[in-house]
Amino acid sequence: MKSNYREVVFQDIITGKTFLTRSTAETEQTIAWEDGNVYPLVRIEISSDSHPAYTGRRKAMVSVGRVEAFRRRYSKV
Repeated sequence: MKSNYREVVFQDIITGKTFLTRSTAETEQTIAWEDGNVYPLVRIEISSDSHPAYTGRRKAMVSVGRVEAFRRRYSKV
């Protein structure tokens, strides 16, 4: 079986960040890249640019939520 690896641009739909890599992902959309070439475009819902594990945005909210849950559970009412 032959793989169809080719250069593809992925775009994070949340942040708009784009990156060029090799992939077998199928798409009919294209985009003009910085080098002047046109590449297939795959739009993704989340990438390292928007994922909370990489951005650190959710980490603080999660720890605050955990502290509050702990206090509610173990507080003497």
